[in-house]
Amino acid sequence: MRNPVLLAAFLCSACNVTVTDANDSQPAQEAAKAGNDAAAQMAAKNAAYDFEVVPEQTPKQPNRILMAQVALDRWGFSPGVLDGKDGMSYKAALRGFQEAHDLPVTGEFDQKTANMLLEGEARPTTYLVKIPADFARGPFFTIPKGLNEQASLPALTYRNLMEKLAERFHTTPEALVALNSPTTKVGADATIRVPAIDNQPVAQIKGDERGWGETLASLGVAKDQPQADHIVVDKSEGLLKVYNADNRMIAQFPVTTGSQHDPLPIGEWTIKGVSRNPEFHYNPDLFWDASSKDEKAVLKPGPNGPVGVVWIDLSKDHYGIHGTPEPQTIGRTESHGCIRLTNWDAARLAQMVKTGVKAKFQV
Repeated sequence: MRNPVLLAAFLCSACNVTVTDANDSQPAQEAAKAGNDAAAQMAAKNAAYDFEVVPEQTPKQPNRILMAQVALDRWGFSPGVLDGKDGMSYKAALRGFQEAHDLPVTGEFDQKTANMLLEGEARPTTYLVKIPADFARGPFFTIPKGLNEQASLPALTYRNLMEKLAERFHTTPEALVALNSPTTKVGADATIRVPAIDNQPVAQIKGDERGWGETLASLGVAKDQPQADHIVVDKSEGLLKVYNADNRMIAQFPVTTGSQHDPLPIGEWTIKGVSRNPEFHYNPDLFWDASSKDEKAVLKPGPNGPVGVVWIDLSKDHYGIHGTPEPQTIGRTESHGCIRLTNWDAARLAQMVKTGVKAKFQV
């Protein structure tokens, strides 16, 4: 993809800090107050993303495909959107999990696969949850189609609460309606049925100036993930596979890879860096399909930005791995040459990789 995202520089230099003797440090009472304030702020942040599970006297009978999808998602073998429907991404996730765990590779939710995938646990497939007031608050914006128009927004947030809820629980608004009813109301303290994606605390990350900890919590993605030694993107399969140092597959994600005009750059590359909640620097000269009226612009961060919540930069100029504002299109539409994942999968992958990780792209 001839992508104009410019990564923020990650500078590592000596901090301009004065070291003082312990006797010169702030009084214990003030330090305690500062600590209490920080704890209160963190508790407030967590409250915004902690969905209370509402007890059910008669739990809903699970959709078997959705049961497998939710479990696959927990293991890191993403079926893409959790919608309870059979399809290519679901079958591919099953095959990936089976291959990684030395099971017969059938692409079916057979008994051997179910035994390992579910680990013998009777975990719920869906939760009935109460929507936290802070989560429901927004802000929400109507997202115009043109990138120059999008640049006028203060943030490329979700369009509405239903879309925000869908991403938090790794699905789509349409799938949420199907799990509930067309008359379902969403808002602060409303109750709604969702795929059983657990709460995650807001991660405390050193130097986190763009709220990545909150982004992870808002997507139900844990900060701590297994670490990648290398990744492989397979164009024919439409998959990104993550391997550890023992060359064992530890995760798999469905992806969209390029187009006839901007094909996937086949070869071996290296990850140069990861930009979380990035701005998008739009240069129409780098897009073959840009309007002649378009001008250069900087778009603010947000899940509905052109690259979603994260940009993983590659040693191939202008190419990267990133999220998308349209998760239902993964594996079904073309891209400008880059590798696109759902925002929740891209966020998870971002926690697995670092500068220097090798990336092989193959047909």
